[in-house]
Amino acid sequence: MAKTKAPAKRGRKPAAKKPVESAVPAAVAKATNAVEKAVAAQSKQKERVTAAETKLKQAKVKAAGPKATAATKRSVATATKAVKTQKEKLSELTQKVAEAKKDLKIAELKARIEATAAKAEETVKSYAKTLADKAEADLEKALTKFATQWRSKRDKQDARKVKARTTAENKKVSAASKKVESSIKSLEAKPAAKRGRPAKASAPAKASTAPKKRGRPAKATTAAKASTTAAPKKRGRPAKATTATKATKAATTAAPKKRGRPAKATTAKAAPKKAAAKKTAAAKPSAAPKKRGRPAKAATTAAKPAAPKAAPKKRGRPPKAAAAKPAAPAPAPAAEEKKDSSES
Repeated sequence: MAKTKAPAKRGRKPAAKKPVESAVPAAVAKATNAVEKAVAAQSKQKERVTAAETKLKQAKVKAAGPKATAATKRSVATATKAVKTQKEKLSELTQKVAEAKKDLKIAELKARIEATAAKAEETVKSYAKTLADKAEADLEKALTKFATQWRSKRDKQDARKVKARTTAENKKVSAASKKVESSIKSLEAKPAAKRGRPAKASAPAKASTAPKKRGRPAKATTAAKASTTAAPKKRGRPAKATTATKATKAATTAAPKKRGRPAKATTAKAAPKKAAAKKTAAAKPSAAPKKRGRPAKAATTAAKPAAPKAAPKKRGRPPKAAAAKPAAPAPAPAAEEKKDSSES
């Protein structure tokens, strides 16, 4: 069976390493490494060339000796060939070193251009920052100067407005003061008002009347009622009217009753005159023409003279006492006749 893997441990991950920024640009560092490698290879190749030349010299020495053999001569040719090969390789490596150095120089020049551009950019940024700081400082100075000038100008304008408003308000105050002074003078000229309800203004015609008494006023009495006030008022239902008008009614009963709407009521003063006229008519019964319908009731022989009927009592508060008014008209005889007929 396959082994099960242990669960991975959970924990804090290690922080990622930040690349160290070097002062040398990457292209220059790369070109420098290439030059170093080429120089190292060239140095080794020079050593090989030196060794090959040493072998060639030794081979030549042996080939020039009395005991030289064909093998010795062949070794000289081999050594010469080896030296030539090593020198060719050295020349190639020397060319590589030159190219690497050239690349290094180009990289350095490019790096110098970049450094110059970066330096110029930094210079521009610092210059822009300096200008911004200077602009802020100049702006603060300009704002301070402008605020001072604006405040002085605004203060002058406000002073003019305040002066004009003060003049207008003083005019209003003087006008109001004049009105108040006139009111004070008028009040000073008047006497001080007394406390309490003022007396009602009485008409010039009532100047000689008696002083007004407190409480409910007395009931009004007319001129016609003045003669009846002597009799005391009795409680209960009043007796049937036996006034002078009833006496005149007895005289008028001799006349025949007329059909239709009765005549309009006449005043108490006119009633005695009509009663006298009816008495003369009753004295001459043969002269009056006979009329149709039920004959009139016989008049009572003994007509009791009685005091005039009092006016009907009204409900509610009586009116205020007034000047002498004309007497109220007595009830009409026609209405009394109608009442008697209903009673019978």
